[in-house]
Amino acid sequence: MKLQRKNRRVLALGALAVSGALALTACGSDDTGDTNGGDSTSSAAAGSIKCDDAKGQLLADGSSAQKNAIDAWVKQFSAACQGVQINYKGGGSGAGVTAFNQGTVAFAGSDSALKPEEVAESKKTACTDGGQGIDLPMVGGAIALAYNVDGVDNLVLDAPTIAKIFSGQIKTWDDAAIKALNPDAKLPSTKIQAFHRSDESGTTDNFTKYLTAATPDNWKFEGGKAWTAPGGQAASGSSGVAQAVKQTPGAISYMEESYAKDLTSVAIDTGAAEPVKPSSETATAAIADAKVVGTGSDLALEINYKTKADGAYPITLVTYEIVCDKGNKPETLPTVKAFLTYIASEDGQGVLSENSYAPIPADIISKVRTTVAGLS
Repeated sequence: MKLQRKNRRVLALGALAVSGALALTACGSDDTGDTNGGDSTSSAAAGSIKCDDAKGQLLADGSSAQKNAIDAWVKQFSAACQGVQINYKGGGSGAGVTAFNQGTVAFAGSDSALKPEEVAESKKTACTDGGQGIDLPMVGGAIALAYNVDGVDNLVLDAPTIAKIFSGQIKTWDDAAIKALNPDAKLPSTKIQAFHRSDESGTTDNFTKYLTAATPDNWKFEGGKAWTAPGGQAASGSSGVAQAVKQTPGAISYMEESYAKDLTSVAIDTGAAEPVKPSSETATAAIADAKVVGTGSDLALEINYKTKADGAYPITLVTYEIVCDKGNKPETLPTVKAFLTYIASEDGQGVLSENSYAPIPADIISKVRTTVAGLS
């Protein structure tokens, strides 16, 4: 209880510290599980959406981490723009980038920015008139480490211990390294069941980037969307690993925080005053420290995974919507622009914090709005 109270104070301070720099809004949608789609909040958000020439069906695919956010946005957009149907598959970042570069979807979601070879590929089929794929940061979120250990409600881990758990070096929950971080916990001798993603995933990419940056001596494996460390068990998608943790005693896995709402998550000892738990506020605090490293209209970000700032959660991802800067298909461009304009708006970003995601800081999202307006 003492640790919980301290963590709440730290989270509150972290949220206050960044609130002035963020364009947050209380407007937005219901939770995606709410069936009362006609309430006043929903109507207000729908009333602010400009449909312009949006029409017909729009196909998209990619990041499963942002699927709950997309679902909430689509609910609002569809209510405002009658006759428009947006189908977002959420098959994983790798699948989304592949589909985009093959020209089979109007836009993709990815938790990792496009690689140079993927940008080059986008010029062949997806984008015409000299256009190319660009990254637009639209959704922030903490990557929670959710676990299933009976009787342990306030587990603290640090980067070296996390790396050793997911590389198979730490095998049971009563390991000395875990005990040292949790002296008051009753840790069982239960075998650790570490789950990773079986599909190519930007969540995997961001999680392994954190381990590589924060504890390079303990994480020697190649990063990227595909899991490369030995051992462990695999499940598909964020929902798949979340379900595996829920059903498996001794399990632990990484997942976007909105998928961990019904599970218990690790607080990470970053070297700050107190261990930090995943939340919209602590993720936004980390994103506020990110740098734009993309060039031109590309707005790819670089996250500081080694942050020690109070109230900043280190394992944080940004999901990009990937579109062509120019040369988008004329039949889908009006709908793409209308939808992206909405989700980058204050109302659209306000939906995120209501659904366990982190809004993009104001100075970055303003650049996104400018870029979306210029898509052709």
